[in-house]
Amino acid sequence: MASGDQHFSAPADPPVVGGRLGLLVAHDFRQLFVADTISQLGAQVSLLALPLVAVLALHASTFEVGALSACETAAFLLVGLPAGAWVDRMRRRHVLIAGDLGRAVLLGSIPVAWWLHWLTVYQMFVVALLAGVCTVFFDVAYQSFLPHLVGRDNLVEGNAKLESVRAVNQIGGPTAAGLIISWLTAPFAIAVNAASYLGSALFVTRIRRREPRPERAPDAHLGREIMEGLRFVLGNRMLRSIAACTGSSNLFGSIATALQVVLLAGILRLPPWQIGLVSSVSAVGGLVAAFTATRVARRLGQGPTIWISIGATSPFALLMPLAQRGVLLWLAAVGGGVWSFGAVVYNVTQVSFRQGLCPERLLGRMNATMRFLVWGTMPLGALLGGTLGAVLGVRPAMWIGAIGGMFCFLPVLASPLRGMRELPSWGPSPGSDLLPAGAQAG
Repeated sequence: MASGDQHFSAPADPPVVGGRLGLLVAHDFRQLFVADTISQLGAQVSLLALPLVAVLALHASTFEVGALSACETAAFLLVGLPAGAWVDRMRRRHVLIAGDLGRAVLLGSIPVAWWLHWLTVYQMFVVALLAGVCTVFFDVAYQSFLPHLVGRDNLVEGNAKLESVRAVNQIGGPTAAGLIISWLTAPFAIAVNAASYLGSALFVTRIRRREPRPERAPDAHLGREIMEGLRFVLGNRMLRSIAACTGSSNLFGSIATALQVVLLAGILRLPPWQIGLVSSVSAVGGLVAAFTATRVARRLGQGPTIWISIGATSPFALLMPLAQRGVLLWLAAVGGGVWSFGAVVYNVTQVSFRQGLCPERLLGRMNATMRFLVWGTMPLGALLGGTLGAVLGVRPAMWIGAIGGMFCFLPVLASPLRGMRELPSWGPSPGSDLLPAGAQAG
């Protein structure tokens, strides 16, 4: 094992949990839970407001809307790998606070520029890109901090509770966002998102458990640390299959989602509140999944849950390109809810598996490598969606995304995960400090 491995604090002892509240009785997890609740609500406002500013206020083209969507996730492709190595050198709690504050300042610049009549689509590109950089560091630190707070035995419950926050906000958030946008206009609604990140940072500061500052090994080298994370992920057949499945799903999903606001606002001419309501209906499935993911995994087995959850629900995304005013619109929204159910069950199961599989010292690099591989496809998909939408039309481009997404479960179906009811977790493994006990490099 490389020198300097012991400079990280040990993972948290599992909190004593029980009753209906479970992990929420633990003070530190509760602060993270509340912080996530606040920031997720604000993020739902921004998710709807940013493209609406581009479409309705700045009269952006279909390609520009796709490019804006690409800028929001391009940072995972540009800085995703080094972010993991940097996070492993820093206190993760500090990274969370800095990420929240950075996003608050960047998004706050949009309503200011609008009020001064200076706002352009190019400023929105820059804000989306830099806010994405903050999100990269926040997300890598966030996923790496959770095992430290709750212990590995509580990871599935912790991830499920945090996914429930996301699901609740995806239900109520878009409707609230549509109403706020109708009341304040889209540029000023983004100020709500900026304020939410300030609130999130405040609650993260209330987390009591501290990590000691990691000490850099004398021979530390950024490139070698990045490669160590890559070797851990790409050297394990199960992680490779998850990366291929999630990355391809995000690629095809981004083609469709980049154009969804263009379809609803530009073609169907729906008001903002109705667009928000469509998104809320689609998110109901995610809320149901957040409360049932643990039971689904227990009934089907962890490995089968990973491929069945996404394979069985992805065809329902075919309904959105068919959307028209009236019954077909709400049928598409319900189809989105079924797909959302599968996506949340998939995420809770595979993220908990990844966190439990990885040794403490590599958590940041493992999460960053996975985010690079699976979220790095999103800006490519958004750009491809904008290009296809401009050349072929919005609906044909969305069809391509929906049909392609139906086959993304094949890598995990072809992997050892297919029939494994119990997945391996990290433990002493003779002869290697990179492979988990009971697993083999593929």
